[in-house]
Amino acid sequence: MKGPRDTDFAYQAVYRYLTHLINEPVSDTRVRLPSLRQLADRLSVSISTIQYAYSLLEKEGRVYSVAKSGYYALPVSSITPFSSGHDLLETVYVNARRPGVLVLSADEPALLQPLDSPLLLLERELLRQYPRQPQPPSQPCGELELRTALAARYTISPARCWHADDVYIGADLRGVLEILIAVLCLKDATVLVESPCDWTILRQLQDAEVQVIELPLQANGSLDIDYLKELLETQPVRLVMLSSGFNMPRGSVASHSNRQLAARLLERHGSWVLENDCYGELEFEPQGQRFRDLLDPDRLIVFSTFEKVIGPEAPYGYLLSRQLHAELQRYFLLRSFRLSPIRQKAIARLYSNGRIDQHLMVLRRLLKERKAQMTQLLSERLADALQFVEPQGGATIWARSLRRVDVRRVFQRMLKQHVVIAPGELFSLQGLHAQHLRLSHTFGGEHDLGAAIGLLGDALRLESIE
Repeated sequence: MKGPRDTDFAYQAVYRYLTHLINEPVSDTRVRLPSLRQLADRLSVSISTIQYAYSLLEKEGRVYSVAKSGYYALPVSSITPFSSGHDLLETVYVNARRPGVLVLSADEPALLQPLDSPLLLLERELLRQYPRQPQPPSQPCGELELRTALAARYTISPARCWHADDVYIGADLRGVLEILIAVLCLKDATVLVESPCDWTILRQLQDAEVQVIELPLQANGSLDIDYLKELLETQPVRLVMLSSGFNMPRGSVASHSNRQLAARLLERHGSWVLENDCYGELEFEPQGQRFRDLLDPDRLIVFSTFEKVIGPEAPYGYLLSRQLHAELQRYFLLRSFRLSPIRQKAIARLYSNGRIDQHLMVLRRLLKERKAQMTQLLSERLADALQFVEPQGGATIWARSLRRVDVRRVFQRMLKQHVVIAPGELFSLQGLHAQHLRLSHTFGGEHDLGAAIGLLGDALRLESIE
């Protein structure tokens, strides 16, 4: 598998430099990091580049800022792995950022082929055309050019069309989902979600005190229509959240007939449908029709992010809704997201000039190749230990232990070998998927994947309960 790319951008070099500073064993206390201006002078880059590198580290929880003092961090090397008694998700996050660790728990498809080069080149061109000014107060929902480009991309017919006023852009996916939870008054309300479900979304719903009911997908990736009907008729379901094309982390695609049956049932029930389109562009063989194409657009909200396709240079989240305009505009105005209008314009140009589609063709091919390598290794070395779903897209593989095992103990055993996996229980709030795990087939650095798969097989056999 390929290592890091030969060509890096300034912020990536600054990021690596700061990572080394954090990891240097200067003391056992918090480490004060250089100021923006100091680093800009030292590394001969702009202050905005330094700021972006710091923001990435802050997002990862490795750096924090103190007003009128600067940035601080605890050395990652001084952080010991949490025991199994601590929060599992936090344990995954912390250990995934330790130096020298093989992270098989991540879900970063754009890592294989980030679109930062064309994006930043476009941004430089736009900076020459437009003076750097604060974002005008008249665009609290995002840059009009980008909202227009997204509306055009999601429009498929006169009946199923979107306009710029239906599109809302936030700083990241989490911020957009927070607004949705508030606008739809989901606190203490009941939301029905596919299961397994992304842990970030589940934790956010849990923190907002939303009552979550999970609808486990069937072995073939389809929705259980009878169970869905029962839940809709017996539970006060306010909102149903479904994947646009294929489910992640499972990587499976429901049949067209199954989605049609589900759409008819949801239309009869009249509930709001929230479509997760974060991975909609990453299906290896796009089928064209999405769940939203079968649903009533006036009872539909779509949310997604650019980050899975473009990379960390485009962390923005967005949503589309033909209803609730006044409430959504009010909440976006109150949040006052600080978004770069030039960066948004550059993303819009990637869509309008067709560059995003060229990129997606290459990215899907690379992801498919990596998937084939990983599944071949799993079939050759862990056929007696793991059964996996053949993924139809994305950057991960969903697997189930053929023996009854304590997956948490498998996770802890792998940590000692400097390998991080994602236990299946992270993808449920109701104790589902305890015998599952998610593995990534895209990661940075040079690691012996075959050796890591061998260690996983050993851990699964040693932690067998039977």
